[in-house]
Amino acid sequence: MLEYILKSSACLAVFLLIYKLLLEKESMHVFKRFYLLASLLVSFGIPFITFTKYIEIPLDINNTVINNASLTPLNSVEASVNYVPYILWSIYLIGVFIFSLKFIFNLSSILLKIKQNPKLKTKKSTNVLLEELIVPHTFLSFIFLNKARYENQLIPKEVLIHEEVHAVQKHSLDILFIELFQIILWFNPLIYMLKKTVKLNHEFLADLEVIKQGVTLSKYQQILLAFSSNALEPQLATAINYSFIKKRFTVMKTQTSKKRIWLRSMVLLPLL
Repeated sequence: MLEYILKSSACLAVFLLIYKLLLEKESMHVFKRFYLLASLLVSFGIPFITFTKYIEIPLDINNTVINNASLTPLNSVEASVNYVPYILWSIYLIGVFIFSLKFIFNLSSILLKIKQNPKLKTKKSTNVLLEELIVPHTFLSFIFLNKARYENQLIPKEVLIHEEVHAVQKHSLDILFIELFQIILWFNPLIYMLKKTVKLNHEFLADLEVIKQGVTLSKYQQILLAFSSNALEPQLATAINYSFIKKRFTVMKTQTSKKRIWLRSMVLLPLL
């Protein structure tokens, strides 16, 4: 088990390193989305691949082994019980239980908000209007907004477009997928790093679609700064986040040519 965890973690670390060095700042966000999700699956699938080689043991060595075995005394030795594996498995299962409860609680709280608050259906999503002052965020096809600010038209249309992209492209499914892995591998810091990276790429995707709508870059950046917050966002939702702003501003100005995209993608072949 330990060997499998080390191998899969090493694979995931390599994929993340390549992403950080070669892909993160490129404007090939759709490709990056599937790269990150595939990295998780491939990393935990590669250790199952084994290569078997059969060798022929010389007869004299075989006889030596048999003779030595025949000389071994058959007296049974009472072995002491090793409790370390039991302790480690207990800690692991407690962690799985706690993270499972956390996942269920987060999911239930979001579903409860959807059920208990007024909803306004649009062509591409459903706006859930909340009384509390919140940062706009999205879960599946539901966009959570402050009711007073929305009704008084104090939320810029650019922010609404941004959140609608999250809803249409179903970015929350990516987070739910990683959350399930996180329950099983709660002790692995690479899973948390991957989730943060996936969320950042979701912001790149949403930013790109907003800019495609004809919004000027300077105006959009000012809106992001105004609506960004250090407040804790729902774990399963996607919200405008201040800690991502600097990277997002850098990537917004990046244009990646088709040739560059192909060259960067081809790096994955020798990597695999």
